[in-house]
Parts: sequence; structure tokens; C-alpha cells
Amino acid sequence: MVKRHIYIIACGGTIAGAAGTADDLTGYTAGAVAVEDLIAAVPQLSETAFIEGEQFCSIDSSDMTEELWLRLAQRVQTIADIDDIDGIVITHGTDTMEETAYFLSLTVHTEIPVILTGAMRPATAISADGPLNLLEAVQTAAWPESSRYGVLIAMNGTLQAPRFVEKTDTTHVDTFRSRQMGCLGFIQDGRPWFYQMPVQLYNQTSCFSCAGLKELPKVGIVYGYVGMDGAVLDAMAAAGARAVVVAGLGHGRMPAAIWKKAQQLMERGIYIIRASRVLGGIVTAVPEYDGTICANTLTPQKAKILMQLILLRTQDKREIQDFFQLY
Repeated sequence: MVKRHIYIIACGGTIAGAAGTADDLTGYTAGAVAVEDLIAAVPQLSETAFIEGEQFCSIDSSDMTEELWLRLAQRVQTIADIDDIDGIVITHGTDTMEETAYFLSLTVHTEIPVILTGAMRPATAISADGPLNLLEAVQTAAWPESSRYGVLIAMNGTLQAPRFVEKTDTTHVDTFRSRQMGCLGFIQDGRPWFYQMPVQLYNQTSCFSCAGLKELPKVGIVYGYVGMDGAVLDAMAAAGARAVVVAGLGHGRMPAAIWKKAQQLMERGIYIIRASRVLGGIVTAVPEYDGTICANTLTPQKAKILMQLILLRTQDKREIQDFFQLY
């Protein structure tokens, strides 16, 4: 295969983490290793592609912000539009990687592969997983067919779609899974192998953009539990939320007192999105919760991202619900 030009955008995270001892897997400092050192630690990268990189930020991904999302999406778009760039790899912390990947899949329009990767063990650890993850991400980005699948997460030998993937374990390397939907493919023998692709809209087919955007509409998330207090909904409304995602019980259900409070917010023009705290399934419309928007199979955190982008385009409830079916 012809060597391709891959651009690495480094955002810190565990893959760039450093600890005092090789057996310290949790007490490390994220983002301590610079992008040039990450690249130098994997000499096989230069055998796969022509590598170039930049340090976009050096953070623990728990400190990711919406302002950084907007800047990152704009930077990825700028790099993707350069004629001789064949693929982009983004190194990122795992805590919010699925959210960043989903945001980029909705807002970056490109026909070249964009691959996110990271690590569950710091660079200083025994059996650090970051070097192999980085190599496999570059191998995937250098494979032209990868562009058909939009933004991807390459971790632990698997290729996952941002729409479905979740971090499912706090510390183990086999953490990113797409549960009921399954991964899109695997990385083996120096190349990706694909077996399915999402039918939802993403990247080139997405209508969303953050070009020139400085901030996103405020949308909050409320987690459902026994004994929850509707005051949190009032607090979100007071803070300027234009919509609230309720991570509901079962099929997006809410305690009666919370539903009453949610109706009051809807009367004030604040949208209520029904999602679920359970591990799979679809949240669909039921007469009991008339006027709400259903999150479909999106997790609460991804429903929040999609709603923020939708609000930039429409305030019509029927159109909003259509977007949740398409994306």
C-alpha cells in the first residue's frame, strides 16, 4: 500500500500520562507526554505513514469543555481540508472520548478517515496500551476504506462508531463497547477489517456545523433515581437551560413529581428529552409523556450533544424529533 500522510492531533489524556512508578495505573498525571514523544515511542508509525502532529491541548479528558470541542472541530476541519492530508488521528482521554467522537462525527465534514484513540494505562506503565492503540489508529487512518465509516474510535483492537460506543469499565483496557449494536470491525495484521456500518447520518451526510461558532446552547442532564427532587429542574431552568435531558427509569419513565415539574418547564418553552439510564433499548413516544422528545437509543450525554446542535437549526418539536430519528 502507498504510504499516506497522517496528521496526529494530541489532546492529552492517559495515553500521554506519566506516573512515578511503572506499576502505578491510577495515580498518574494525564497529558504529561508531548505529541512528539508519543510519536517517537512508536517507531513503527513511520513504516505505516508519513507522520505529522501537533499538541492541541494537554488535559485530562474529564476537563474537556464545550469551548474546546468547538475549537477542536474547527481545527480538525481545517486539517481535513488540506489536500495532501490522507487521514487524522486524535489522541484523547477516555473519560469523554465517546462524547468528543460523537460531536466530531456530527460537525466535521470530510471524506478522509478521522480516528480517535487513547489508553487506559499511562505511558509509563507496565504493558502500556497506548503505543499499540496509536499504531492501530494510524493504520486505520491510512486505510482509504476507513473514510466510509466516518469518525471512529480505535481502542484495544476494535473499531467503534461514536453513535453507539460507551466506556464500560473504569480501569480495564477492554472498556469501549457498543453493547447491543457491536463494534464495526477489528484491527489485525496492520489493517482494519470492517463488518457493518451505521445507518444514521454522520460527517459528510450531517447537516450540522460549528464553523465560526463560539458557544453551544445550554442543555442539562438530570439522572433519574428513587427520591429525586424536582428542584434540580428549576435550577437548570434558572441557569438558562433551553432543554433538559432526563436519564429516566426503564423506558424513559419519571417519578410523578418529576413529570409534573417537567410539564411546568415545557409550558415555559424548555424542551424535555426522555432518555434512559439503562444499558440498552429504545426510548419511544408514549401518550403519558405527551410533548416530550424521545432520545431513541442515544445515551443521555449524547442526546444532550445532539440537542445542542439541533437548537442551532430549529425550535419545532416535530423537526427536533425527526433529527433524533436520523442521527
